[in-house]
Amino acid sequence: LYKQGLTLIVGIDEVGRGPLAGPVVAAAVILPKNCKIKGLNDSKKIPKKKHLEIFQAVQDQALSIGIGIIDNQVIDQVNIYEATKLAMQE
Repeated sequence: LYKQGLTLIVGIDEVGRGPLAGPVVAAAVILPKNCKIKGLNDSKKIPKKKHLEIFQAVQDQALSIGIGIIDNQVIDQVNIYEATKLAMQE
């Protein structure tokens, strides 16, 4: 993507699409181009004891972080797909 001329790339993910109750949460992060964070990978592959350490490293190095939370009442009104899109727009 950088070779195509982009200067910033945003990583975005969501959680909460599977549960029957509770919010859907989306997060977006922009890290510097050559950022290296040891152990950063798919969160399902990171040992739980490393989560906080990696989270703090991301917070320290991120150019920007955004979090969107849509509660279960909105999910019930608009459906999980639309609620996920709303969380990503927050």
